[in-house]
Amino acid sequence: MSPRSGKQFRTSHGVADLTVTHAHAAGIDVHAAVHFVSVAAEDVPSGFINPDVKLPAGVRKFGTNTADLEALTAWLKDCGVTTVAMESTGVYWIPLYDLLASQGFAVILVDPRQTKHAPGRPKSDVEDCQWIRRLHSYGLLTASFRPADEIVAWRGFQRQREMLIRHAAQHVQHMQKVLEEMNVKLTEVVSDIVGQTGMKIIRDIVRGERDPLQLAKHRHERCKATEAEIASALYGNWRKEHLFVLQQALRLYEFYQKQLRACETQIEACLRGMADKSQGARLPPCLRQRKPEKNEVRFGARALLFRMSGVDLTLIEGISATTALVLLSELGTDLSNFAHEKNFVSWLGLCPQHRSSAGKIFQRRTRRGANRAARALRMAAQGCHHAKNALGAFYRRIQARCGGAKAIVATARKIAERVYRLLKYGQDYVRQGQQAYEEAYRLRQLKYMAKKAASLGYKLVPEDISV
Repeated sequence: MSPRSGKQFRTSHGVADLTVTHAHAAGIDVHAAVHFVSVAAEDVPSGFINPDVKLPAGVRKFGTNTADLEALTAWLKDCGVTTVAMESTGVYWIPLYDLLASQGFAVILVDPRQTKHAPGRPKSDVEDCQWIRRLHSYGLLTASFRPADEIVAWRGFQRQREMLIRHAAQHVQHMQKVLEEMNVKLTEVVSDIVGQTGMKIIRDIVRGERDPLQLAKHRHERCKATEAEIASALYGNWRKEHLFVLQQALRLYEFYQKQLRACETQIEACLRGMADKSQGARLPPCLRQRKPEKNEVRFGARALLFRMSGVDLTLIEGISATTALVLLSELGTDLSNFAHEKNFVSWLGLCPQHRSSAGKIFQRRTRRGANRAARALRMAAQGCHHAKNALGAFYRRIQARCGGAKAIVATARKIAERVYRLLKYGQDYVRQGQQAYEEAYRLRQLKYMAKKAASLGYKLVPEDISV
């Protein structure tokens, strides 16, 4: 087909072909029971005979036991390999990654979407490890973000704590269910059955107390329901099987609370063992007195986080000490892997991905994923719904225009940008008030309207309403 008259096509000059940037690279296809390893054929030591004669030159198959991983590492050293690429397959990559990194290899963990979207990817395990090595040798693979080792250790304890909280919540639901089956309406008169009033009443029921008037005496002074209202809700049928279930659910809840305290002890030890980056600075005063959160840690997390990071993330609107614990355990304090805050927001999945063609956008949605830092930021953004500050005003403006779901993502992106700048540059954070934000937004709107009117040949003149 000939080009249209007058149409000139742009030609590229000086575009070089793909060059090998990692000469001594290896690619590993990770599985649960076997790993396929590929190195360049010229890197294989002379005289080496592959135990599996069916495999091509430069490809070996190893088991996943510790002795097999050590043999894999020794073979890579014999081949002169300096850098290794592997896909993040479940959790099977973790022991191999840690061993290779400890032996001095430059290991990059690759998102499977990178190798999947590259055209021409083979389908077999043997060809897959060769494909990973080939892409890595050309420098076409980007390493996934992984914080420092001490942050990874802290992150393990933090994720364990989140799992314990989820398991404990299941047994709270069991207690609520069995109380309803006994027609004990404790959940209707007490906002939280595992609070001070609720736990004392449940423990007394398990011990054998059945008198509602005696149980109602455990009412806390700040409880909204009166003692008479609580007593009237505690008349039940007290069936034997229901009491047994209640006893077991209570014991399991108390067991998980004990495990939570042990886990928090490990988290506190990790934070105290990290280097002091505060340079002797004093912890900034808390700008707003917060009510203690339900699952808040039982040690001074805010002071320890300020000591290990040098900044106080709780100064940012919506971020509490619990949220800061999650963010710093997932991100660490070194964000140099993200060149710009836009890269950081994209990694979190808090910006829309445009699927477009010829200037037309067919789909605009955020990337799906289970990023714990992004989830914590969304929860922080949700708390800005009624806030009387700049982020609260921004949330409500986006909510009125696009709905609550998009307002949460947009506000979470704003918070993420503030976290990035605070961690990377260490600048003092200055909160913007609601009135200042609304005035700045009004001025931007006036500037846009004046520019639009000028483009149409009109002049924007303010109306004089003083008469």
